[in-house]
Amino acid sequence: MRSSAVAPALFAIAACTHTPVSNSPPAPGVASGVIPGIEVFLSDVPSRLRGKRVGLITNQSAVDRSMTPDIDLIAKHKDLKLVALFAPEHGIRGTVAAGARIADEVDSKTGVPVHSLYGSEDRGPTPEMLKDVDVLVYDLQEVGGRTWTYVSTMALTMQAAKKKGIPFVVLDRPNPIGGEIVEGALVEPKFKSFVGFYPIPARHGMTVGELAKLFNERHEIGSDLIVIKTSNWRRSEWQDQTGLPWTNPSPNLRSLAALTSYPGTVYFEGTNLTEGRGTDRPFEQIGAPWLNAKEVVRVMNDRKLPGIQFEAVTLPIEPTAAKYGGLTVPGIRFVITDRQAYRPVRTALILIDEIRRQHPSDFTWRPSIDRLTGSDKVRLAIESGQLPSLLAEWDRQAAEFKTGSRQFLLY
Repeated sequence: MRSSAVAPALFAIAACTHTPVSNSPPAPGVASGVIPGIEVFLSDVPSRLRGKRVGLITNQSAVDRSMTPDIDLIAKHKDLKLVALFAPEHGIRGTVAAGARIADEVDSKTGVPVHSLYGSEDRGPTPEMLKDVDVLVYDLQEVGGRTWTYVSTMALTMQAAKKKGIPFVVLDRPNPIGGEIVEGALVEPKFKSFVGFYPIPARHGMTVGELAKLFNERHEIGSDLIVIKTSNWRRSEWQDQTGLPWTNPSPNLRSLAALTSYPGTVYFEGTNLTEGRGTDRPFEQIGAPWLNAKEVVRVMNDRKLPGIQFEAVTLPIEPTAAKYGGLTVPGIRFVITDRQAYRPVRTALILIDEIRRQHPSDFTWRPSIDRLTGSDKVRLAIESGQLPSLLAEWDRQAAEFKTGSRQFLLY
């Protein structure tokens, strides 16, 4: 059972190779439980940040326990002055489709300008965007998968803060799929992209604050980084065990089940099967017009992969979907039976391998597969029948990363 009190403030200012951590108590009258970094931060703003002009990197996923957005909380706080907002992929309200360009705008409620970080190839804040900013504050919900572009946005904005010589504050949140399971290979350098900015596993098991520490120190960004810890979170806890409210981190991640499968089912974006966009359960089901779903499901269920069952379903797809829009296609649904045992990355690759084996003339890769998996090894291993040895190699890489990243863990 959690304590009803939060540990006293542990805030300290230090060199960029060390990350100050703040864990101030919540505001009076706030119930006990997991407390997100935004509430910890605003209950006792560090003295060197008081009165500063804030640039906030955020969207609809950044809220307190009462569902009040960070934008409103910071805009009305007596110790801070909100002067700029920065929108990642999907926009400041999280409603824009994946990959679509985001335009600059003005926040209708606060009148603060919103600068797009997804409107150009650079995707980082320009000096002009930062001209009136004294401190950058980052609060975006992590989903636990490397291909999530918000963490790439974080790295680029950390670099911009370093260049300007201003502090970079991360308001931490729990990893919604827990902080214990690490799975998949690291990105190889020549395959670096916006869906794989630094070499971390497909499922990294870290919070955004921990990733910021890793990026800052191991990858030598060297920003003046301040991480405001979440209070009362344990690494074993998933989002539905924290008591925190749910918000969709993007239009197509609508449930904890989707987030649980996402580190693996995202790979279907790199094939000619739909990853479920345009259906009622994106990233929980896949399909294609030519798919013999019943036979693939039979073979996959016979494998008895841990924590997962498969169901043959029919997928009506919305007309606007990029893949098979307007069609109704055979599909396969992922039914999680034990999320602690389930390994979504391994599962998705075994499924892709089986589908390709059963449909050699129908299945095709898309160019994005190598970026999504972080190398060309998945594609080549499946094509050459060597997937089992690759998965064993990936297990070794994940274990090495988990051991080597312990110095960056905050919880």
